[in-house]
Amino acid sequence: CDIWICIDREDFDETTLRHLSQKVNLIKDWMDSTVKIPVFFFISDIQDIRNCNFGSIDYESCGSALNNVLREEFYRSCILICGKIPFWWVCFDKKKPIDYEEAWIDTTGSDEGNSDYVDLGNLQSVDRKEYFGAALWQFNKSLTHPLKSIIKMLLLKMLLESPSDELPCHQFRRIILGEEKITDPSLFTMEAVFDYHAKLDPDTFDFIRKCFYLRYEIKLMSKKMSMKETLSADLFKRYKMNRHEIYHLNDFASWNLQEHIAFGKRIFNLLLEIYKDIDVISMGIPSSIQPQDLTILGRKLASCLSRKDYKIPAIHKVSESQHRQTLILTLKGKTWQVTPADDPATTISANKNLIHCLAYLVWNDMYVPGLIRMMPNPTPVTMQEISNLSAKIKELFGISDVTAIDFNNFLEEESITRMLVVVSFEEEATSKDMNDLCVIFKNNWGELFIRRFTSIDTFKAFLGRICRQGSDPEINYYIQRNSLYYEKIIERTKRIVSDMLTG
Repeated sequence: CDIWICIDREDFDETTLRHLSQKVNLIKDWMDSTVKIPVFFFISDIQDIRNCNFGSIDYESCGSALNNVLREEFYRSCILICGKIPFWWVCFDKKKPIDYEEAWIDTTGSDEGNSDYVDLGNLQSVDRKEYFGAALWQFNKSLTHPLKSIIKMLLLKMLLESPSDELPCHQFRRIILGEEKITDPSLFTMEAVFDYHAKLDPDTFDFIRKCFYLRYEIKLMSKKMSMKETLSADLFKRYKMNRHEIYHLNDFASWNLQEHIAFGKRIFNLLLEIYKDIDVISMGIPSSIQPQDLTILGRKLASCLSRKDYKIPAIHKVSESQHRQTLILTLKGKTWQVTPADDPATTISANKNLIHCLAYLVWNDMYVPGLIRMMPNPTPVTMQEISNLSAKIKELFGISDVTAIDFNNFLEEESITRMLVVVSFEEEATSKDMNDLCVIFKNNWGELFIRRFTSIDTFKAFLGRICRQGSDPEINYYIQRNSLYYEKIIERTKRIVSDMLTG
């Protein structure tokens, strides 16, 4: 839930504005701990809203990426909690058009005037040059909120392909004020997108329908039907879903890992196709997005999507609350494999380097200590060491979360920020050989990499390249605690790293 707290900035000095911000943060903290739903407050200056100035780009603010696109969505989906009604909403006559500016001047001179309404600006149309920036922003948001973004991307494509059509917010206002029809913004949007995309191939349209169903948390055929489900029933009769589909979607929270991964991949592939279509349609139309915002969004996308040597890929999740299941580690020949316990034919990860498999599981938030099993194998690796190293990886690198990366990082050149050197992980505890080194490292763009070295010389060459690139990473070390030569190996490794990075 995004809540805009609209203020006239001229009524506040620095002290009162700071106190308001403190109060808002206290309310948010209370809601986070009590209400258990994600709520974001935006203290917004009325004049900035009129000018479509939504601040510098960061996790919560869209910078120059949306402009009137955001105002259109706001007018279509806003719910008045308290305070004044946006004047745009009442500046309507189903029989004839109304001049917004004249109506506002007339209203401010009336008895209700400024006491009942607030002027957040008129909206007649959205310039086509805004749609590319909006699509780029939504593509970025899809990395963390794919179901929400797929809906907004479909809507953006529809608007870009039909620039002469009435804006959705105007259609919605006409329905609410002129036709006395009960609906809500989400169902209105769902019906508009369904009607427009109904001619797509049946398989794609069926998938879009499922995305809407999950995004709006509809549960048809349940014992207790909410008003939204009652209102949406007719729409899903027109765009039919069979009983099996409905029950399966209703049970979404219990889908297994493979189904979540497959669904996430399909959402991302569809998002990519929509974005490519928007990019082609927008060709030749100058974008309204600022160069700095374009750099940030472009690099953020690249950090999540580009394939690089030694990079640990991040899976595209549909939901943060994915079903947890037991995973099995198995050594087959010289390759380690990770498979679900209930589906050994499906491979989650496979690599000759066991640490690669562990890093992949931790990075993608699939490693749960009590839900990892290992099949008997001839190597000296134990479940305790696997648990210890996995905990160390998570402690140092966390999980893949591009939203946690400061947007300013993407204005800097790529550099390594943190490194873990793992020595002789799969060797016997009695070994003092240092020819098996594995390095896990993370950069300032939130990407995780892993490299394995079988000689000191290649390891030194790698460190030399880091030094020449100007990186100054935090260095950490790991070796099996039961190693007979623990202190000696650790000190040797530290000396090599220190000599290469400081010499």
